[in-house]
Amino acid sequence: MWKSLFIICVLLFTQSCTMALDEAQIAKEQSIQNRIDDIGARLLNANKIENRVVFVYDEAEKKSRLQIDPAVTRRQIVLYKGDYNFIENDDELAAYLARGILLASKSYRGLFNGYLSAFELKAAPKKFELVADKRAVDFMVNAGYHPVGLITYIQKSCPQKRFDRFSNKNLASKRLAHIYEYIYTKYPYFLANNPYFKNEHYQNFLLTSMENRRKLQEKIKSGSKEEVDYE
Repeated sequence: MWKSLFIICVLLFTQSCTMALDEAQIAKEQSIQNRIDDIGARLLNANKIENRVVFVYDEAEKKSRLQIDPAVTRRQIVLYKGDYNFIENDDELAAYLARGILLASKSYRGLFNGYLSAFELKAAPKKFELVADKRAVDFMVNAGYHPVGLITYIQKSCPQKRFDRFSNKNLASKRLAHIYEYIYTKYPYFLANNPYFKNEHYQNFLLTSMENRRKLQEKIKSGSKEEVDYE
């Protein structure tokens, strides 16, 4: 009898612990979702984005659930746990969401309910990737976020390929160089007043981008308007 009572107590205790963990997990996910919604709404409002965009935090990364209706999911910005793990502050979260907002907004534009715009993106993905990074910087600045957060996020989350000759994506180092040039020329205040200067990831960017930044300085000194061939 005592043995049976002991087993029942153990089962009840295990069940209560499991329920407590589930509730804690739900509360954590809801807190993350609220944070994403607030920063996303701030970006949308500050940049006067008139189209409806929904933000989704999907810890389980069940992509199939969000791909049931492509016409809808293009207008959902999904932040997966793997991506969220790289985010340390609101600037970096705003950087991620800002790029997503640009893609979502594109789905509303052009002929055939945005399908033409989607075709254009696929036709020149590398060019659009660089344009999207620059627009993300604009979105962040307009909403009061520090654009260097985009640099630190990419520095942490995007691996460096050997080359991009046969890829539809730019080298991460090339993206970072273009973002840095854009901030340097359009928003120099943020580099002169840079709270990220002592950030380890920003310092690593400065270390690994020395050659590209040297090319930028040469362009500035020469007064050239040509696009720099970053590597």
